Parts: sequence; C-alpha cells; structure tokens
Amino acid sequence: YQTKSHCKYLIALHLILVVKYRKRLLVDKIGMFVKSIIEQLAESSDFDVEEIEVDQDHIHILMRIGTKYSVGQHVRRIKQFTTTSLWRAFPNLKREFWKEKTFWSDGYFVCSVGNASAETIRRYIQEQG
Repeated sequence: YQTKSHCKYLIALHLILVVKYRKRLLVDKIGMFVKSIIEQLAESSDFDVEEIEVDQDHIHILMRIGTKYSVGQHVRRIKQFTTTSLWRAFPNLKREFWKEKTFWSDGYFVCSVGNASAETIRRYIQEQG
C-alpha cells in the first residue's frame, strides 16, 4: 500500500493501448522504444510501471497510480509523450499515418486489478507478445 498524509491506498490498473488501425508496428525497435519511453515517463510522473509488454499491435501495462490524477489523465499523458517521442525518433512513420501525426487509437482499455491478484495480471502480461 502507498500512504499519503490522510490516506492509504493501492490503485493497480491493467491498461491496454492499441495502435491506430491495428497496424502491426510494435515490433523490433519501435516496441522496445515505446517500453523504454513509458518507463522513463513513469520515473518523472505520479505512476509506477510494474509490468509492461508489447504485442504487434497493442501494449499491456500493469501500473500503480496515485490519487492526484485520474486514470484518463495518466492515459492521455502516456499517449501524448510516446507519440511525440516516436515521431521524433522514427520520422518514417509518416508512411504509415500520412494524414496526421498519430500513433494510438482514440480509446483504451483499463480495469482495476482488485478482483485478481497483481501476480495473476503480471503473469498474463508477461505471456503477451
């Protein structure tokens, strides 16, 4: 559990982000790059990444968040930071997304891991990819 001055909490989430149009771009360098960018972002943000794994067209993240920001704010920050970093590092993405500088689909999947143990979710995420 994490503790702040007036509360004790554990907010663990399973987050899935999908590449726009389900393009299979999270392979090789791009997949490793996205993982490292999210881990770097976690170091300077109000969330911790417990487990992260990429599949060809989506990414699974087991994360713990604080009480200061909402889930949507965390997701928005992750998507914005990874998209700008990807476009900076891989300018050839314009061949895949020629209309706009995008990478992720508009939505996302998130669920709390309250009904399942974090270890069960961790094993599930490790088996992806």
